[in-house]
Amino acid sequence: MSQTMTPTNRSLRIGLIQQTAGPDKTQSLATTAAQLEQLVSQSNPDIVLLQELHCTHYFCQTADTSVFDLAEPLDGPSAQTLSQWAKQHQCVIIGSLFEKRAPGIFHNTAVVFDRDGSLAGSYRKMHIPDDPGFYEKFYFTPGDGEFKPITTSVGKLGVLVCWDQWYPEAARLMALAGAEILFYPTAIGWDPGDTEAEQKRQQDAWQVIQRSHAVANHLPVVVANRIGFEADPSSQTAGIQFWGHSFISGPQGEILAQASSHETETLCADINLERTEFLRRIWPYFRDRRIDAYGGLTQRFLD
Repeated sequence: MSQTMTPTNRSLRIGLIQQTAGPDKTQSLATTAAQLEQLVSQSNPDIVLLQELHCTHYFCQTADTSVFDLAEPLDGPSAQTLSQWAKQHQCVIIGSLFEKRAPGIFHNTAVVFDRDGSLAGSYRKMHIPDDPGFYEKFYFTPGDGEFKPITTSVGKLGVLVCWDQWYPEAARLMALAGAEILFYPTAIGWDPGDTEAEQKRQQDAWQVIQRSHAVANHLPVVVANRIGFEADPSSQTAGIQFWGHSFISGPQGEILAQASSHETETLCADINLERTEFLRRIWPYFRDRRIDAYGGLTQRFLD
């Protein structure tokens, strides 16, 4: 294929933080603050992504009504802290909150604060899992919005959350709505009882599906996962070993930066946003989509 267009250099520096987190919000946020200071001093990123539910432990291993006390409104103390960080460091921060929307209505919500500390927008997780060790349907009401990017001073950000990352429909709709980068705050790990081979298959699948979103939509993908072992309070399962491996991918699925499976660390990479235009001209997936033939996607199953 002819490649006559040379992409210009509208670039952004993207950072993320991978860490442990526990039920003490003050301690969890202190860890994030220290890593953010280090990331900013070393790399001066334009955008920083934090992992899913970074203020607390992953409390969805059991169903416990007392956990709802951890939830906060979108203007609560944790959100105010994120806003202060964004303004202090002059960067866009994508955080994750256990949101109390109303009595009995709670969400797993990503929030985006612009460089001036203002709330640019939020996204309530749409796909909610309900599996052994991941009983999220007990806690989270599915989002009732749309797959729409959040407009910030540095661009349009397609923010999705964890289980959303397995669905190509969500990534495609974000891309069609103009997202320039896809972000996935995440909390995923292994059952310690799984074999080493099964653990590798799961982790490889997790990365491959997200890199495929980059390839299919010609968009960079940024993923922040948590680390550490978290016991099941009910002792009914072996707990979860969160596998880390946060990464930043370019728009052809190429890995630009990747973290380890167990260390608290930061990542940073420069992304040229103009490369999306370049790639879409020579690999025109959007032009050749058969939108007249996709009606079956709105069905639960085609019998």
